Amino acid sequence: MLSEGDAAPDFVLPGSDGEEVREYMLAEFTRDGPVVLAFYMFDFHPTCTEELCTLQDLGWFTLYPDATVLAVGTDSAFSHQAFAREHGIEFPLLSDGTGAVSERYGVCYEEFQGHRFVPKRSVFVVDADTKVRYRWVADDPGALPDWDDVQSVLDGL
Repeated sequence: MLSEGDAAPDFVLPGSDGEEVREYMLAEFTRDGPVVLAFYMFDFHPTCTEELCTLQDLGWFTLYPDATVLAVGTDSAFSHQAFAREHGIEFPLLSDGTGAVSERYGVCYEEFQGHRFVPKRSVFVVDADTKVRYRWVADDPGALPDWDDVQSVLDGL
């Protein structure tokens, strides 16, 4: 399991920011500053919708211009595209269809209500040196992160 201070595993995943579908690599964003990496279960699930819309509404894009938000779920990049458009989400939603990235971060359910390799709701802050500076993982799929804790970590970077 990944802990604070560990090197964050790099990855390349397809995804969408609501506009185009393309590949995203973690390292391309950590070069510019910290990354808030939010794993979520499903597009259009009420709790996931609340989580990602709250994250969008926090306004971190103006508070932390060097920080990037990336969200990772197992739905397809095309589902992510539709979800982002419907809810006005401006940060990329990445498709971990096999659950491989979720496994590397130690946040993967092998099975969740008939679905295989679904990520647990979790948040990591990865700094520009690709070190994990914050880690939150929920065992309860209905739990939501404390965004104030994440903001405190970003304030310190």
